[in-house]
Amino acid sequence: MKAMILAAGKGTRLAPLTQLTPKPMLTLAGRPLIEWQVQALAQAGVDEIVINLHHLGGQISNYLGNGEKYDLKITYCHEIELLETGGGIVNALPFLGDQPFYLFNGDIWTDFNFQKLPARPRQDNLAHLVITPTPKNRPTGDFQFTNGQITGRGNDYVYCGIALLNPALFSGQSKRHFSLRDLYFDLISQGRLGAQTHQGRWHDIGTLQEYTLLQREVKAPS
Repeated sequence: MKAMILAAGKGTRLAPLTQLTPKPMLTLAGRPLIEWQVQALAQAGVDEIVINLHHLGGQISNYLGNGEKYDLKITYCHEIELLETGGGIVNALPFLGDQPFYLFNGDIWTDFNFQKLPARPRQDNLAHLVITPTPKNRPTGDFQFTNGQITGRGNDYVYCGIALLNPALFSGQSKRHFSLRDLYFDLISQGRLGAQTHQGRWHDIGTLQEYTLLQREVKAPS
């Protein structure tokens, strides 16, 4: 199984911390955030990870290397100009192949177990998302959800930045700057966006305050 970690962003909301350090290299319990992610994927049996890079990306590739120390292969896809989430995946498709793959946003921390994800989207779905009930600190949510399907936009659940994607989702898309959410919204209108809920721990590290609180909460694995 292959996976992609989105790690190219500048993390401007976390400045000044991200002026000299890429957001995925900020540490929690003494380990970079992206290392938590790589290890979670490795434990779920992922054997190859593609990571897109832009802002200070050399720090990420220098730290993780070729993935040998995690018993998997890591490939890096460099973006000369930021392509956003959708364009970044299109740019990486030559490394991801034609089979469904996992997607992991590089700015989240979670205890989600990737072994709970299906190997491919069900029926005619082209994507399968992990969602969680909208946290109290979020003024709005992202989606409505019923019986394994995203049924519309709404405030009940937020997208966790974790997904299983069929590469066919990107058929006809060019390598340009666009958001993956645009494709998700198109799938909702077609009734082809599946999902499952996660009731455990999940944090979107979007602000200095959130990062500081999470640093106090997260402990190193025993």
